[in-house]
Amino acid sequence: MNSAQNSETASHAPSAAAVGPADERYERGLALLRKVSGHERADVLDSLADIAPDLGRMIVSFGYGELLANGRLTLEQRELATVAALCAMGNAAPQLRFHIDGALNVGVTPAEVVEVLIHTAVYAGVPAALNGIAVAREAFRDRPGLAHEPVATGEGERRYERGLAKLAEVDGHAGEAVVASLQDIAPDLGRYIIEFAFGDVYSRPGLDLKSRELATIAMCTGLGTAAPQLRVHIHGFLNVGGTREEVVEVITQMAGYAGFPAALNAIAGAREVFAERDR
Repeated sequence: MNSAQNSETASHAPSAAAVGPADERYERGLALLRKVSGHERADVLDSLADIAPDLGRMIVSFGYGELLANGRLTLEQRELATVAALCAMGNAAPQLRFHIDGALNVGVTPAEVVEVLIHTAVYAGVPAALNGIAVAREAFRDRPGLAHEPVATGEGERRYERGLAKLAEVDGHAGEAVVASLQDIAPDLGRYIIEFAFGDVYSRPGLDLKSRELATIAMCTGLGTAAPQLRVHIHGFLNVGGTREEVVEVITQMAGYAGFPAALNAIAGAREVFAERDR
């Protein structure tokens, strides 16, 4: 589900023979890809025509025609989740650029894009967030009419109290238990979680808590190294108004960006969370 890199496209779209017989999945995927990319022609087909045309067809038919076209998440939710995961994984800058553009094309605001990239600093580190911001800067510059005013809130006072309240709002006892578990070995780490992650980042305006937790699920799934934290944030997403169906859908979507093993492992975590909440 990646765009072509910034290469020239052919003078015409691939023929029907080049991409295989037209079918419902392909046509549906092509229509959705056009909406996300903002282009009439799917550059990804041209970029792969000389080496792996079947991959291009699979991206359109499966990636967009099946994985993303079922309506279980809005396009805005899907693009924010994809931007979050690609930024966190840090290994797909061209595709991150494509999906930042895609997010803007489907109605995500520049402020929301920036917020999800800042949010990445908590789960994938500051370098990942900085690299994501650099890609967003280029995307914004290439849209001369785009209106974006940076938000500089400052850290403010009472970071600990603000963070503790936000942590309780999102994660409840699960978050508090994580912080408490650090008191005997790394109490400062617990304090940083409260003050920085929740007092500074989660408390920023510009992105609602449900969107933040959706992005966090996408990041933790994509990274594949944070199963306990993924479970905490699946709880958090449900606590702030998300549904189980949305949890399953965003994890399923990550199969296209982080691979099926990452999605399967995350689904196992979701199953545990759902069972816990049913007891």
